[in-house]
Amino acid sequence: MKLLLIEDNATMQATLRRSFERRGMQVLGCEDGARALGLWQASLPDAVLLDLSLPGQDGLDVLRQARSAGLRTPVIVLTARGTVGDRILGLNSGADDYMAKPFDLDELEARVRALVRRSGNTSDLPPGTSAAWSGMHVDRDNGAVYFQGEPMELAPRELALLQALLGKPGHAIAKERLFELVFPGQTQVQPEAIEVVAYRLRKKIAHTGAQLVTLRGLGYLLKASA
Repeated sequence: MKLLLIEDNATMQATLRRSFERRGMQVLGCEDGARALGLWQASLPDAVLLDLSLPGQDGLDVLRQARSAGLRTPVIVLTARGTVGDRILGLNSGADDYMAKPFDLDELEARVRALVRRSGNTSDLPPGTSAAWSGMHVDRDNGAVYFQGEPMELAPRELALLQALLGKPGHAIAKERLFELVFPGQTQVQPEAIEVVAYRLRKKIAHTGAQLVTLRGLGYLLKASA
């Protein structure tokens, strides 16, 4: 699971980072509200932990802009603003949950995992379970993708791309992020190579009823045919 931690208190950020990384999660940190939305869009985390009192831009403004931009990532607001009115304002701005500081780390982790499960995000499924969508599913033991119980014949890079897209069906994934997953560590490969893989994959999944859609300036997403 990948978390985006938007928190300007260095001690709090370091504590949370260590805690979640010990629990096997990847944590990206951001301490500036003005940079938060761009990092959110580029990294496509599984969940966001958001402080409200941030330099550069208030956390509620970041949250409103993210929701307006179509980002549906589960968000837990972490803040010293603990009144009922503050909680209502945060939830009405698009937060999924709200925890007032100080809070229990075990409870925070439980809430994060519960939100990710409810959102349909599958990146933290345990080994042996499958991510299923539109008749396709990824076997977490061997990485193969099946359609209606039959294994799909895909080249390794096509398989890597489809696995990534099936992790967030219906959500745009940045082309840069997909390139990293399909061509890991291959700095000699041109970024445009991901377009060739997407073109080939689009033809191979046409019979499933799923569409691989190109969103200019955003990346790719999987959606079900109407």
